[in-house]
Amino acid sequence: MPEQQQQQSQQPQQQPQQQQQQSTPAQTPPGTEALLVPKADHGESSYVGHGRLDGKATLVTGADSGIGRAVALAFAREGADVLISYLNEDEDARETARLVEEAGRKAVLVPGDLADPAHCRAVVERAVREFGRIDVLVNNAAFQMSHPRIEDIPDEEWERTFAVNISAMFYICKAAVPHMGPGSAIINTSSVNSDKPSPTLLAYAATKGAIANFSAGLAQSLAERGIRVNSVAPGPIWTPLIPSTMPPDEVAHFGQQVPMKRPGQPAEVAPTYVFLASDQASYISGARVAVTGGVPIL
Repeated sequence: MPEQQQQQSQQPQQQPQQQQQQSTPAQTPPGTEALLVPKADHGESSYVGHGRLDGKATLVTGADSGIGRAVALAFAREGADVLISYLNEDEDARETARLVEEAGRKAVLVPGDLADPAHCRAVVERAVREFGRIDVLVNNAAFQMSHPRIEDIPDEEWERTFAVNISAMFYICKAAVPHMGPGSAIINTSSVNSDKPSPTLLAYAATKGAIANFSAGLAQSLAERGIRVNSVAPGPIWTPLIPSTMPPDEVAHFGQQVPMKRPGQPAEVAPTYVFLASDQASYISGARVAVTGGVPIL
C-alpha cells in the first residue's frame, strides 16, 4: 500500500476566517492553484484510502484543480485509475497527475474545451482506449462569471456557461453510458445555487438547477441498466474559480454567509464523491447531496 495511504487520518485544513480576508490576487478564468491565496486543501496530507474503489476506471472533468483535484486524489488513494480532463491549466493538471501516480495509480491527462461536443466524445473515447471501460464518471467542469445586472451578461458568455456546464454533461454521459456496466456510477456536480440561486450568478445558477434536474431524470432512465446517477451540491468551496470570476469584495468575504461562517475546502467535499462512487451507495440513485457548510437543501 502506498505510503500516503498508511498515514494516520487527519482533518482537512480549515482556513481561519481572518485568513480568508487576506488580499487574494485576482486571476483570469478559470484560475490556477499557483496564485491561490490562501492555498486550498485537496487532502494531500489528510486523505487516507481504504480500497473502496480498487481497480475502478474513472473519468473526472475539471480535475486539474479545486474539487476535481480533490476527487481525483481521493479516487486514486481508494485504488482507482483516473482520466484527468481539463481546459488548458497544464501545470495544475500535471500536479493532479503526480498525486494520482504517487498513490500508485494510472493518470491520463486530456486537455481541451468541453464546450465542443466533439471534444466531449473524444474524452470518453480516450478513457475507453486507456481503461477498456468506464466505472465512474464525474462531470465536474464548470464555468461562471459574476454580474450585478442581467444587461451586463454578454450573449456569448451565457451560451458558453450552458455549453460547459450542462450541454457537455449531456454529450459526455451519452458517449460514456454504452461503456458503463451494472454497478457503475455517474456523479454530477450541481451547487447550492440549484436550490438558492445567487442573483449575481444568473447563468451559472440556472445551469446548476438544470444539472440537478438532469441527474434526477437520468437516474430513473438508467436504473434498469444498473447505473446509478447522483449529484453533489457544494456550497462555497475555496477553489481558483472564486478569485478568477468574482469581484474582490465578494472574494474577501467568501463563505462567511453560511452557518459555519467559512468556506469549505475541496478535501471536505471529495469524500462524498467517493461514497457515491463506491458499492456502499448501491441503493442510492437520483439523490442530490448537499455539502454546504450548514445551508439546508430540502
